[in-house]
Amino acid sequence: MNLIAELEAEQIAALGHDIPDFKAGDTIRVGYKVTEGTRSRVQNYEGVCIARNNGTGIAGSFCVRKISFGEGVERVFPLHSTNIDSITVVRRGRVRRAKLYYLRSRRGKSARIAEDSNYKAPKA
Repeated sequence: MNLIAELEAEQIAALGHDIPDFKAGDTIRVGYKVTEGTRSRVQNYEGVCIARNNGTGIAGSFCVRKISFGEGVERVFPLHSTNIDSITVVRRGRVRRAKLYYLRSRRGKSARIAEDSNYKAPKA
């Protein structure tokens, strides 16, 4: 391993997060820590992951899209953020591409993603 990869692996191990295996098309629930004044709470953000950027490295991020009160809302989360409390996969989607930006122009039934019922986790 080269020096940069070793340092990156060391930093990720120090954070101690366990990130589930998910990809674009999966519906995920992100528990994000929100601080309001002096109080802190965990707010869940549930939607379809439409993009993963920079893999699983320290600079990795993912974009989640949901429909809130009839408006499409997208949010980009850093993968190894200290503000992320938990990431749970609600359902697996079967898609044929890595970036699902075409969902931005879709509404209703055409924006649906088929569920992947026979998902097998990759070997670690």
